[in-house]
Amino acid sequence: MKRLFIVFLLVLSGSLWAAVEVNTATEAELDSVKGLGPSSTARILKEREKGSFKNWADLSARVKGFKEAGLAKLSAGGLTVNGESFPAKP
Repeated sequence: MKRLFIVFLLVLSGSLWAAVEVNTATEAELDSVKGLGPSSTARILKEREKGSFKNWADLSARVKGFKEAGLAKLSAGGLTVNGESFPAKP
């Protein structure tokens, strides 16, 4: 039982560690998200200087080049906006 609890904690901490919050992440953390490179990270950081992103739609509207399919991939890679993953299509 103790081993199961330890495994559960490791899995939980691993999944929490994998999330990269767009509003607080460093340049290096953003670059670690699959699908983000130096140019897209720079665009995010430049827009973030103007204020935090409210949601995924706000991120898409303010940062050139981010469309729905790309945002879904970034979310699958661990990127979050205000702790939220990109909403899945119904």
